[in-house]
Amino acid sequence: MKDSNAIEIMEYSFLVAFANDGHLDVAELGMLERLALADGKVDDKEREVLRNIFARARKAGVSDQVEAELQHFCARFSI
Repeated sequence: MKDSNAIEIMEYSFLVAFANDGHLDVAELGMLERLALADGKVDDKEREVLRNIFARARKAGVSDQVEAELQHFCARFSI
């Protein structure tokens, strides 16, 4: 059994989330959250990958809805 979805999270972010328009939308963020929580927790590797993805997304610009969810998710899981 694998111990982390960090690679899948990173692959999804680059193949789907950023590939189509360079921005993270609410559906894409939801998928990243589901991948991270597939085993019921967010591990350190996943936190690091998500932190980098979220920083890139914020730099490119996110909607108010995405920013609110990012803040909630990051606070909840110490990202």
